[in-house]
Amino acid sequence: MNIRSGANIRYLFKTAALTVCMMFIIGGLLTPSAHSETAREIDISVNIALERFYENVQGAKEFGKVAKGLLIMPNVFKAGFIIGGEYGEGALRIEEKTVNYYNIAGGSFGLQIGAQKKDIIVAFMTEEALRKFRASSGWEAGVDGNIALINIGAGERIDTNTIKDPVVGFVFDVKGLMADISLKGSKFTKLDK
Repeated sequence: MNIRSGANIRYLFKTAALTVCMMFIIGGLLTPSAHSETAREIDISVNIALERFYENVQGAKEFGKVAKGLLIMPNVFKAGFIIGGEYGEGALRIEEKTVNYYNIAGGSFGLQIGAQKKDIIVAFMTEEALRKFRASSGWEAGVDGNIALINIGAGERIDTNTIKDPVVGFVFDVKGLMADISLKGSKFTKLDK
């Protein structure tokens, strides 16, 4: 065995060990019981995320009033090292009142490393889209319905007249709206709270 192949084996072993450790860490973080919050805690986080959305996106408050329902998922945690996952809990609000609680869970595989927190707001623009979402036991983005992600630049305003998609989403962190984000494969499941 030469030195180079020994170094490669050690590198592969370290990478495999790190991957396994990350799987346990992510698995622990993404287990619903590890993150389960009370309804009151979720509502407080939802209020904060909604206020952040209204403050940072021009026209968001008017947009929220036009939507048939808003699914607000605050502090969705995503972490990954080759294998990644995300988890968060939030609330569906209709006419500014919480009607149900949901979690979001998703996984991914590929070149990725790191962790982040983000807020997700999904707006149901038609009664039919909202009804299908509420009737589902586990609604998966890209399978049960598509979410058109809205990305507007600084100083731009949401125009409800130009948005024609039945389900639209906004993903943002403390710095504002995030670009190049996909919710495809994320699953939203109703919680008993």
